[in-house]
Amino acid sequence: MAAASVVPVAYQTSLPTVPDWLNKGDNTWQMISAALVAMQGMPGLVILYAGLVKKKWALNSAFMALYAFAAVMPCWVLWAYKMSFGHRLLPFWGKAGLAVSQDFLIPRATLPSTRYVNGDFIAQAASPLYPMATMVFFQFAFAAVTVILLAGSVLGRMSIKAWMAFVPLWITFSYSIGAFSIWGGGFLFQWGIMDYSGGYVVHLASGAAGFTAAYWVGPRLQVDREQFPPNNLLLALAGAGILWMGWTGFNGGDPFAANVDSSLAVLNTHICATTSLLVWTFWDTFFFKKPSAIGAIQGMITGLVCITPGAGLVQGWAALIMGIASGSVPWYTMMCLSKKLPFLQKIDDTLGVFHTHAVAGTLGGALTGLFAHPDLSALFIVVPNSRGAFYGGRGGVQFLKQLVGASFIIGWNVIVTSIILLVISKFIPLRMSEEELIIGDDAAHGEEAYALAGQGAREKSTYNNMQLQNASGFEL
Repeated sequence: MAAASVVPVAYQTSLPTVPDWLNKGDNTWQMISAALVAMQGMPGLVILYAGLVKKKWALNSAFMALYAFAAVMPCWVLWAYKMSFGHRLLPFWGKAGLAVSQDFLIPRATLPSTRYVNGDFIAQAASPLYPMATMVFFQFAFAAVTVILLAGSVLGRMSIKAWMAFVPLWITFSYSIGAFSIWGGGFLFQWGIMDYSGGYVVHLASGAAGFTAAYWVGPRLQVDREQFPPNNLLLALAGAGILWMGWTGFNGGDPFAANVDSSLAVLNTHICATTSLLVWTFWDTFFFKKPSAIGAIQGMITGLVCITPGAGLVQGWAALIMGIASGSVPWYTMMCLSKKLPFLQKIDDTLGVFHTHAVAGTLGGALTGLFAHPDLSALFIVVPNSRGAFYGGRGGVQFLKQLVGASFIIGWNVIVTSIILLVISKFIPLRMSEEELIIGDDAAHGEEAYALAGQGAREKSTYNNMQLQNASGFEL
């Protein structure tokens, strides 16, 4: 029998103790949720964008998403986290500060815990039972996904250098403002706006900002607008699947605990997503006589977006109704209204982020104002008499508040996104050069997504470069 190992006493005493406040189950679930949300961006949206765009833009689109995911992190821990969830500077603006020090990250996480109206206490938020480091990572994933979603509006023509400058500026002056105002203790939080997991902070913000950015950057080449077939729909479906399953953490992690409300939020999320996908597919089949894989992806996304502001606040039957609405209203705005209104035709929103995120996010926030159940609202954040209009009382006021909250997010993102892009344009062109627009990935990056030689597999410039490399004796 092997002798039992003996741990030196000195080493035993140096082992860190588990603090009394730490709930290992909650911490584990929150870290898993954070990882699931992060995977929505990398690799989920990276793969989705790479598959949905024209072949010559596959690498550029994936790289824009990859870069944004990485660029958000240093901004987040150096100043943006505390701008979003720190002390108040203005009613809509938090004070910037570092979120990298050990004395900040190791202690128990804190959140805005009280709301006061005219001096009267009206609410108390959840009190997380895990370190601040867990919260910082969880909220980073949301910020990163938001700006990647925005990118979907400007794929196929925005200068990569302009995009590299845009990401940190937008996270600082746009995302952090919405996050602080609604989640971090700002004036919309104090007012009682309901946004369970980012229907406004993430999706409405990315849709409004993306549509604005598409206006300032300008449209793709006319040939690209007319013919923009996905280069790999199976790849796109894989990315969409990661995005969908990742939403389990996106909504399930927002009670900040592994509790009853997180379970309800997860189930409602998938009820709404599946219903929306089926309804969108029905409309495609009914009007265009064929079900569409791209349409199914769009319906899936609109369902996920719509349920997000109310995932843990509504009952299952309400999630079904929200799925029917999210499979119908954005379908109509994308497939019908966008072809009738000159304003929507003029602005080239590459992947329809305005419809899938701005329209669906606004719809979800409004429906939350109708269907938020008072008992379920109390599970998430204790707001006496908080309810949707469907349940009477002051529910009608809540519905109006939801519309006001959406208006603020839209207005702020339109204005600030415009200012950021106009400033960047003074130093860096927002659009690629004409040559880059014609050639695509090879001109923008000197690389292509699919390195197979043969007719139609490479742009002419890359094929010529390959021949030169062969002639020079390089192994390819």
